Amino acid sequence: MNMRFVWLIFLPLFGLAQQQDSLYLGFEEYLEMVKMYHPVVKQAKLLGERGEADLLKARGGFDPKLEAGYNRKDFKDTRYYDLFNSTFKVPTWYGVELKAKFEKNEGVYLNPQNKVPEEGLFAAGISVPVGQGLWINERMAALKKAKAYRQQIRADQQLAVNEILYEASLAYFEWFAKYKELYLYENFIENAERRYNGILKSYRAGDKPAIDTLEANIQIQDRGLSLEQAQLEFFKASMNLGTFLWADENTPLELQEQVYPSPKLGEDIMNSGGLYFEEELAGHPKLRSLEYKLEILEFDKKLKANKLLPKLDLEYNFLSGDPDILRSYVNENYKIGFNFSIPLFLRKERGDLKLSQLKLENAELELMSQELQLRNKIRSLREQFASYLEQVEMINALVDSYTSMLKAEERKLELGESSVFLVNTREKSLISARLKQIAIKQKLWDTRAELKKVLALYEG
Repeated sequence: MNMRFVWLIFLPLFGLAQQQDSLYLGFEEYLEMVKMYHPVVKQAKLLGERGEADLLKARGGFDPKLEAGYNRKDFKDTRYYDLFNSTFKVPTWYGVELKAKFEKNEGVYLNPQNKVPEEGLFAAGISVPVGQGLWINERMAALKKAKAYRQQIRADQQLAVNEILYEASLAYFEWFAKYKELYLYENFIENAERRYNGILKSYRAGDKPAIDTLEANIQIQDRGLSLEQAQLEFFKASMNLGTFLWADENTPLELQEQVYPSPKLGEDIMNSGGLYFEEELAGHPKLRSLEYKLEILEFDKKLKANKLLPKLDLEYNFLSGDPDILRSYVNENYKIGFNFSIPLFLRKERGDLKLSQLKLENAELELMSQELQLRNKIRSLREQFASYLEQVEMINALVDSYTSMLKAEERKLELGESSVFLVNTREKSLISARLKQIAIKQKLWDTRAELKKVLALYEG
């Protein structure tokens, strides 16, 4: 069930300032909320736990193992056989496996090869793969890949947080721009109403013709229509911003009508600090992720290449009827053996190796392509950001000029040296310039946000 939350609840935590029955949500405070509570950020953090779980699973391949087996047969009051064996195995890094074994067998019809001393037979041995599996094997490759995968997940986690904070930033900038447009039309409709009232008084005094009152009233209607459209756009931007606002227990928040963006955004966000350093892209999380992917594929290729070797496993076991095996060591008591196998054509193994080589080459090309794309994107966005900075200065000067022109025209109107038509024309030009000013600044903020995203400067 959806619940409507009151923003005042969050004032102590997020620093919303109350002024004249309105609340102001600052950009930095807003991003902190997204970092703390947004579900996508929480999902990204779960990726790290997944990497740790995969690493723990891979390390389990080197866990010591205890095995035991028991078989017994009794028929017509005769114990045919009673077989018990237990084995303790310790796998090591290079495929070597250490073993300790105990057997105790008895029975009337016991197989001669299973006969052991009365106290049982103890064995300590070693199994060594001298062909396939010595320098790299499934357990070794799984652990190495899990370590690289854990690092890759950390890079992917940073990218996921980076992306959601970028999208949240764009939503805030849109909200801020629509608020500025709304505030602009609210001010100008007040100006139009004051002008209409003044002209109406002059008309009644016989100083202005009736047509001037009609033109002034038309401007009020026109400003009212623009204001209604601006209110709708601001409402839509507020709803979009609300999709990024969450609280504890994955509870979505809803903006109240009295909540507005911080008026300080315009100056703070134009600061270009940190966007023009000469970075080394080798540390970029996107490239790091691809590098770890290459590392994983390299381990896979080595494992596939190792499959071309024949399987040759040698095993030696020292046997003793004394539990104190080391002191009872006798060279004559032992058990040895080997297992050998190799496919005659190795078609499956050669096919697997070729596929792994192709995957590795494809990943290398992807890494080179991604690095070039990042460099070109960064260079392009920096030029775009610098251009918008210059455009902001130009539009600011243009707005100042139009403002001066409007004030001068209004002064002339008061002195009877101008007309309502000219004042309205000047005002339309100023409104158009102010709207361009808002649009250019939003493009500047969006470009800065995209540059931060490409540089992966957003941190969760």
